[in-house]
Amino acid sequence: MKHLSDRLLYALETELYATSLKPTSECEQLKDAIALCKKALGILKRFLAGYFFESLDEEIHFFKIIKPLFYSKYIYYIKVYNYHIKKPVGSEQVVSEFITSQLTDLKHFFDHNQAFYQYYRSGSTHLDTCYFTRGHFDVYAEIEDFQGDEIFSTSHDYKISKVIANEQYQEFLMTKCKEINRDCRIKPDTPIVWTGSQSDLVELLYALVECGSFNNGDVQIKSLVLYFQNVFQVDLKYYYHKYTDISNRKKERTVFLDKLRTRLVKKMDSKHELKQPELKSINFPL
Repeated sequence: MKHLSDRLLYALETELYATSLKPTSECEQLKDAIALCKKALGILKRFLAGYFFESLDEEIHFFKIIKPLFYSKYIYYIKVYNYHIKKPVGSEQVVSEFITSQLTDLKHFFDHNQAFYQYYRSGSTHLDTCYFTRGHFDVYAEIEDFQGDEIFSTSHDYKISKVIANEQYQEFLMTKCKEINRDCRIKPDTPIVWTGSQSDLVELLYALVECGSFNNGDVQIKSLVLYFQNVFQVDLKYYYHKYTDISNRKKERTVFLDKLRTRLVKKMDSKHELKQPELKSINFPL
């Protein structure tokens, strides 16, 4: 499954890039992009129809990670296409108000799905079997985000795709705001909270201070802690004691920083693998 999905994703991204270079209007490029994403999903669906997952973990990985990679692109391009179709013709103020209304709609989505959003973004897994395996559809709780195909869908794979797509669409809207030099925001901003441990955050903050990453190095750890407490809604009033505990670790002291490096290198290596020549063998024309 992973080999097929990697090849298909590489082929899709290659075709999407080629589409963006076509000498056609932006709306035509977006329609082509939507068609490509839809075709990729169709290939994935046909493959799954004759495939048996080797384990529960493989099924969860497919519906939590693999399918949303494709589905989120499909949703995103539809949103951007609709943006261009619905965007009013008028002054910068008129366009700015339209973008703000779009951002407000996104805020409502994130507010309505806050519990699930935090579950996904925190890397939680304790409900994965219910959310990302087939046969756990709750008609009353999930009907708005269930796509009806019980072979190719779980109760939450579509919702996770919407989360990813909406985050990308939010970035798109903010870019459009900058282009017209307007301040468009979600008020209040979509909540982002620190869901890691306090020790991990303290370790990170001390490292950032020592690297001079804020205000050209002219900032004290206390000020940075207060700022992060307010922005990320986390209690760090005992931050010095946490730092002392970290300093007194007998083996690896920078556990969180080492973990960050390992995860980032792994992601980079994974991206590099997708660029290997053998992945170009799949033919994926419009």
